[in-house]
Amino acid sequence: MLDRPIVDVDVALAEPERAARRYARTSGGAPFPLSERHGAWRVSLADGRTVDFTPLPGPIEDDLATRDFTINAIAERAGGDEKVDPFGGYADLEARRLRVVEESVFRNDPLRLLRGPRLEDELPFGFRLVAETEALVRRDCELVTTPSKERILGELRRLSAGGFTRLDELGLLEPLGGSLAGIERAGAAAHPDYDLVVVFGENLLKLPISNETRRFARSLLRAERPADDSLRAIHRFRRETEPWALEALAFLGARELEDAVVRARESEPKQPLLRGGELDLPPGPEVGRLLEQIAEERAAGTITTKEEALEYARRNAGSVRSDG
Repeated sequence: MLDRPIVDVDVALAEPERAARRYARTSGGAPFPLSERHGAWRVSLADGRTVDFTPLPGPIEDDLATRDFTINAIAERAGGDEKVDPFGGYADLEARRLRVVEESVFRNDPLRLLRGPRLEDELPFGFRLVAETEALVRRDCELVTTPSKERILGELRRLSAGGFTRLDELGLLEPLGGSLAGIERAGAAAHPDYDLVVVFGENLLKLPISNETRRFARSLLRAERPADDSLRAIHRFRRETEPWALEALAFLGARELEDAVVRARESEPKQPLLRGGELDLPPGPEVGRLLEQIAEERAAGTITTKEEALEYARRNAGSVRSDG
């Protein structure tokens, strides 16, 4: 109805497993149980779309009564023109209204507390929670932390800066550990989890994020603004933040230094002047520190050849040992 790409289809019928396996054979998809307790099955297709088959023990109207918002409680008969809309979903689509099917939907599944604002944020044409539904969100906002952290994270990842602002208006952001203190920095970097770091800070590390996202978040949270745009300062900053130096600059509100980082990346040598085995030192952490010093001097332009690097190593090996 909104002319948006369809990436998942829900099919309600008497024998979900049988239908899923049959559909998988004809579509080339992969069938698997989605919920053994409820008897639901999913078929994943090669292009990323999914088709879910769920049990239909009674009339379709009973199934639709378990949905969240009226615009999501519309059914069409597969292979036919029959439409079932017991809650006025088509009218709400036309009016751009987000209205719950019934007043207990958030208590039945508190993740819907996040889904409502996310739909406001995501759908085109200015969809908005109606006043009665917004009042129910505020009434049940304390339940927002009860869904699994994986489900919560899935909804948060889809929000824009405006979506996080809306969560705060509804009393949903603070219980989740978020803050609008730095919201003006949201949207300043393309990384998919950048806004989560802006809004949740250290609290993001409490969510079930991937190891890659964890490294990304820690890089931004520990970053310190470069003292200036000198080659040495930019090298030190990149050493601590790459491959996310540009995202770290955005996080620090220092985007005026982006050109300096880009230039440093473009001019970075592909090979080091020296390797650890070329130093007259036993293996150990002091070798790594000395090589890093040489890399910094090279970035700053004070060392340009291998001979100069070896000379620097001879002069500074003792101080590196004593520093260690």
